[in-house]
Amino acid sequence: MINGNYALEAGLVPAKDALGLESAEHNPYANILVTTPALANDPRIKALAKDLTSPQVAEFIRKTYNGSVIPVAPQS
Repeated sequence: MINGNYALEAGLVPAKDALGLESAEHNPYANILVTTPALANDPRIKALAKDLTSPQVAEFIRKTYNGSVIPVAPQS
């Protein structure tokens, strides 16, 4: 087993080359955006969170990584 980033660096396509894949649903290893309580309401953090969950970023991830990286569910 290797993480997707190592597979991508090695020129592998996890969505195509993997013998098995973990489910993205309820995966404890998903990346999350965190901050300190002091910055929780910072407009920059809110803007980043909005951008990361946008349909545009989801589409970029899908096109760029061809299923090897799974975007968060876009917010409409």
